[in-house]
Amino acid sequence: MTDPTPHLDHTPPVRRKRRDPWMRVRRDLSPKRQRRLVVMSFVFPLLVWSVLAYVPFFHNDYRLTITPEPHSNKVANLVPGDRMAKDYFATYLDEVRSGNDDVLAKRAENPDIQGSSRANQKIIRRIQPLAEANGWIDDVDTSDFKALDAALFDVWLGVAEGRFTPASLNLTDENFEIVKANAELMQAFAPYDPGNKIKTPLLNLMPQGVSSSATFLPAPHECVKAMIEDFTTKPANDQPWMYERVLSSLKVVLGGFLLSCLIGVPLGILCGSYDLFSKLFEPFSDFFRYMPAPTFGLLLVAAFGVGGAPKIALVFIGTFPHMVLMIADTARLLDTKLIEAAEALGANRTKLLRYVVVPGILPSLYEDLRTLLGWAWTWLVIAELIGTKTGLTAFIDMQGGKYNFDRVYPVIILIGIIGFVTDQFLQAMAYRLFPWEFPRHRPSLFARIKGWFNRGGDDTPADPPSTSPHTGSPGPRRGAPPTATPRTGRPANPNPAGGA
Repeated sequence: MTDPTPHLDHTPPVRRKRRDPWMRVRRDLSPKRQRRLVVMSFVFPLLVWSVLAYVPFFHNDYRLTITPEPHSNKVANLVPGDRMAKDYFATYLDEVRSGNDDVLAKRAENPDIQGSSRANQKIIRRIQPLAEANGWIDDVDTSDFKALDAALFDVWLGVAEGRFTPASLNLTDENFEIVKANAELMQAFAPYDPGNKIKTPLLNLMPQGVSSSATFLPAPHECVKAMIEDFTTKPANDQPWMYERVLSSLKVVLGGFLLSCLIGVPLGILCGSYDLFSKLFEPFSDFFRYMPAPTFGLLLVAAFGVGGAPKIALVFIGTFPHMVLMIADTARLLDTKLIEAAEALGANRTKLLRYVVVPGILPSLYEDLRTLLGWAWTWLVIAELIGTKTGLTAFIDMQGGKYNFDRVYPVIILIGIIGFVTDQFLQAMAYRLFPWEFPRHRPSLFARIKGWFNRGGDDTPADPPSTSPHTGSPGPRRGAPPTATPRTGRPANPNPAGGA
């Protein structure tokens, strides 16, 4: 007999595991989320750049692939690769078309009209980009103009007859009709004879182009291609190789920074340790750092010439006063109880500096110098414009003046990569040099990547960061550059006008 009482299921319902929130105050994200965000921090700017460069909606220009020979002052003399505003492209087409109409009218009026064979030869050469894009003249020495003209003459006939079919850079219907019309006249002079050139006026090719971003925003693949060419192709006119420019820029930055360290580090420690040095040097350093360093350019050239010395001197001027003030403040952060204990044990002034002050502030001093090295890189472009333009800045200035921004962007990014990799390397070295100070500092990118692989791909929250008490009150960080990275317990000064 069945029990009429229904059985109740007391099994608790399955609850979905609550996901850890993305934002928690002073809590680290899981390693998997950290990896995603670090990757996105680099991918997102590249994605925005790619959208602006590749999506036609954002394009304002045409990048010309075929250009006509200017037949009057109304038609601009352009070459393939030049960019033109879309608003003007239709006007440009009408100007070239009007010139062709004039040629047809003159030939209709006088079928035996004779023009310039040189002008015709220039028109024939305008098909060279199409021939190069399709590999039709790969075996031709382009520096031999007779061989090049003969090959291009045959290209015109081959395209009209169907022997050459463009696989890339296809001709518009209008240009294909122009090629066939010119080939009918050129056929009477085949094969090509340098002494018997066609003189009947030929029609000009119509300009062709592809939708393109603005001149100042080349596509990423164009920048990569230009960078490879700049590093692998011998520069013209005995210009320096790209790696030589990189070495020249490194000498300027590191030379000025090391000179600043040589004087600024000892002086900063003395200012932070002795009130005599503090009152003697810090007020003027605090005043001098507000003077724009570039204004000393002409004075430095007059004093040191136009070579590398004034450039190194400018980096020195740009970093030295900040270094003195930052290191002086760092020396003051040392716990005074350590100094009092050393004095009670009989340490003199020399031993206090050597065995107490310097070892006590060494990790923070290392971080200050790492921050100031990044500050020194910001003076590179200004420094290399002083006197004779040299290094990477000279290349940027030269190519920017020619609107070759596909060659400018890689150099700008290269400077950023060198500075970033150097900074991350120095930050990673801090863990080996000062392991007792490790919990205080934000891990370097290298350390975080290594930690991710060691921990695996779990999505569990990371342990909260360890903290260690920081002795003393940090106070305002005078001399810290505006781009200084805040550090735990030692915030960067938001107002560079800190008092003495």
